[in-house]
This record gives sequence, structure tokens and C-alpha cells, in this order.
Amino acid sequence: MSTVRDAAFDVLRSRGLTTVFCNPGSTEVPLLTDLPDDLRFVLALHEASVVGMATGWAIGTEAPALVVLHTTAGLGTAVGAIATARVNRAPLVILVGQQDRRHVALEPFLTGRLEGLAGDYPVWADQPARAQDVPGALARAWHEAVTARGPALVIVPMDDWRAPFDGEVLAAPARLLRPAAVPDADLAPLVQLLTGARSPAIVAGAGAAWDPLVALAERLRCPVFQESFGARAGFPQDHPQYAGVLPADRARLRERLAPHDVVLAVGAPVFRQYVYAPGPLVAPGTSVALVTDDPAEAHRSPADLAYLASPAAVCARLTTLLPTRTASAPRATAPGASPSGPDDAPLRGRPLRAAHVLSALASRLPADTVLVEETPSSRPDLHRLVPARTSLGFVSAAMGGLGFGVPAAVGLRMALPDRPVVAVVGDGAALYGLHALWSATHYRVGALFVVLANGRYAVMDRLADDQGGKAPWPPFTEVDVRGLARSLGCPARRVDSYDELTATLDEVVPNLAAREEPLLLDVTVAVDLDFQP
Repeated sequence: MSTVRDAAFDVLRSRGLTTVFCNPGSTEVPLLTDLPDDLRFVLALHEASVVGMATGWAIGTEAPALVVLHTTAGLGTAVGAIATARVNRAPLVILVGQQDRRHVALEPFLTGRLEGLAGDYPVWADQPARAQDVPGALARAWHEAVTARGPALVIVPMDDWRAPFDGEVLAAPARLLRPAAVPDADLAPLVQLLTGARSPAIVAGAGAAWDPLVALAERLRCPVFQESFGARAGFPQDHPQYAGVLPADRARLRERLAPHDVVLAVGAPVFRQYVYAPGPLVAPGTSVALVTDDPAEAHRSPADLAYLASPAAVCARLTTLLPTRTASAPRATAPGASPSGPDDAPLRGRPLRAAHVLSALASRLPADTVLVEETPSSRPDLHRLVPARTSLGFVSAAMGGLGFGVPAAVGLRMALPDRPVVAVVGDGAALYGLHALWSATHYRVGALFVVLANGRYAVMDRLADDQGGKAPWPPFTEVDVRGLARSLGCPARRVDSYDELTATLDEVVPNLAAREEPLLLDVTVAVDLDFQP
């Protein structure tokens, strides 16, 4: 007799959801025991790592990843990572276990009050009314995750898996097409705006498609900025028209965009900020247009003209409709070396700074490297020194919560086993996701983790300084990241000097693409509070 579990597995197979990211609990045992051989189980030691690894996998494969979480404890612990997946627009199908349906009304041990626990971060959530509706709910969750590019959640009581199934999957189409063509008549207002622009500019975000956007930028002969706090690079950062990352405060944003009378944001919000400052986002006389396939992004952006449409389709069509501008294309300043140069560290006896490490990486990393960033105090140096040469050349947590970098790098490398994967993380951020190193070691995931260890939350220290006060939190210089990594089975090395750094990178980087075990470098760096987000 076919069961709900059998039918659910068929749905998962048909949607390509054959890798299960999980930290199991008792309510998931009926689903996971004797898992079929064609379904791969990937264990992580903490739910934030489970979701973070799945997020990396989804970004790398550009397809939904499957997550299994354990009732209230699992879902509650994973909410922050689910929020990051939502803002990073990573499609996830999340199965959450629940107590036995037959006595859940009595709230037995491990009953979860699960509906709404993750807030509005799931793009869709459901607890099927009947066990027989579970396979259809999973199929719909896959569609919802793809369409809304975010986590879709299905709550399943543990006894549902053994219930008989009548052979009919309801509630989801077998095939869903998403036509992306944009009629020329609908594009006419944007064509008119850009044709009449004296000095246009583009802001590229994580939702942009590289090739069509490059063609459009070259047609317009305009500078292209990267959105601040983006989930990934929206434009090649070694392109001569690349103009850098937009500032994350209104005064500097207005100043940066003031020379431009038309600003077109593509796959990016208008505009991502950090610390509040008064005043408008752009100077008077600057018109802002937006192209995005994210409804929430379109609806909340204070743009003069917004398109809810495929950025790739819109950019491709605009390139044919717009005349080539006669102005000379701008020559943006290429990313450069550290202000004082990496070689001055050993020569002058100075300690390593983050810029020395990033400059050494930049000169060695292959062009196809997937670079995951979670080092807030060093992010400006990373943007300046390590240009993204592919769309995955910069991947970060757009939500801002810590704990993304290490597990995301593991998931990305699992999804892209032939590409070098490097995570550059601060020690404070690394401590939120180190559990994923066990998974990296166990599943032979050959990513490189470069931990910039200054023994403190440098961004928080800077913010406290800006308030003119003293931070109450102490440094945590006693923490030994290398020792923690080794306790999880991950090979790790301490790096204290520039010579050690370059020797290690020269040994490791050339073989990154073929590497079959992870490596963590615990790099001691000096505190550098002279940065602006």
C-alpha cells in the first residue's frame, strides 16, 4: 500500500529535491528512517547551519533546496537563518515536524505552536488539513519558493507519513510556466526617461542578470554602482564602467548620485540604508526608476517609475530600443592595493590588518572563485580590493544577522564542487556558524575559511564610539577559533604574520578547485575602526 511518505518522496524527486539538509528530532524520525538510497541526507549540528547550508546550496544551484526542521525548537532556532534566506531571495522548501496529529489537541510533549512562529519570513506556509494533502502541499511549496524566491514552509504531523495515500497529488500544477516577455508599449515610459537623460546611472543589485545588464550599461555608456548590503554582486566589478558600492547613509548617497539626473535600479531596492539620517534619498531633480521581479521590493521603493518584471527581459529589450549614447563611457577607478601596502607589515614590524589579508587574496584567487563575505568591519576593504568577476564573486547576508558565512560557503561548495569557494569572515561572525565546519569535514567539502580574528565586535565598537560613549561589552580575545575548528574535525592553522599568510595562500589557493577537505585559517589582525559602512 502506498503511503503519504512514498508519495512525498515522489514529489521531492520530481522537483529535484533529493538532498536533505537536516538536524533531526523525534518528530522527523518516521520520515527519515530508512531513507531511500537516491535521497542524500546532509547533517548539520545546528539549525542555523542547516538553513545556512541549504541557502548556499540554493544560491549555487539556482534551484530550491530542501530543509527538514524539528518542531518548535528547530524552527525557532532557525528563524534568523530563514530571515536571511528570505532577504537573500534563496528558494527553500522547509519541512517542519509536528507531534502526532491524533493527540496534538492535548498539547503533548514536543507539540509545536508552529503557525506564525517564523513570522512573515516564509513566502508561504501551510499545515495540510489531511495527511493525504501533504504531497500536494510540498509540490505547491516548491512552486511558491521558485516564484517568490524565498523559503516556503510545510508543517507535517509525524503520523501523517504512514497514512495511506490514494494516488492523487492535489493543490499544485505538474508544470508551471512563467513567461517573462515585456511589451514595448509598457517599456515606453522608461525608454523615454532614459533617452532624455543627460547623465544616467545604474544601480545593480542581487536580482540583476549580468549579461543583459552589461549590454544595457554599455549602450547607455553610464556608470554602474553596486547596491549597499547586497546579497551578491549585480555587475562585474572589474568592468571599466563599474563605479563602486553605494554609501549606506543618505548624505553620502545623495552626494554620490547628485551628478545623475536619472538613476535606474535593477534588481536592487531603492535604496538600502543602514544608520538613519534625515533628508531625501536623492537630490532634487534626480528621477529614480526601478526594475525588479520582487513584488515587495517594487511596492516599498520610493521610485518615480517601477516595473515588476524580469530584470533580464527588461534589460535585454531596452538594449534594442534605446539609441547608443554618444557620451564617452566613464572610466571608474579600479580596485587598488591597501593604502599602506601589504608589504609594510613585515618591513615595519606592524601587525597584519584586514587589508593586507584581502590584498594577498585578491592577487591569488582565480576569476571563478565563489567568495562569501561576513566581515562587517572589513567589508569596505573587501569591496575595494577584491572585485567580483562573476555573479558569485561576492555573496553576503543581505539581512545583516550573523552566522551566514561559514554554512553558506559549505552549501555553495557542495552545489558547485568544481569551483573554488572562499569564505572571508570575522571571528565574531564565525562563532555563530562554526557548527557547519563539522559538516564540511564529514562530507569532504573543500572550502577555504579565512577568519579575520581581532577578538571583538569591531562594528559594534565603532557604533558605540559614534554615540560618544563606552561599550559595555568586553573583547573576547581568549577565544581560539583554530582550536574550535579542530574540535569539530576541521583542519585549521593559525596565521600571525604576512610571511605566514602569503606562504599559506601560495600553498593552498592553486589547488582550491580540487580540494577535498576544508581548511580554516585563523588570521590574527589588528583592530581597525577607521571604516564607514
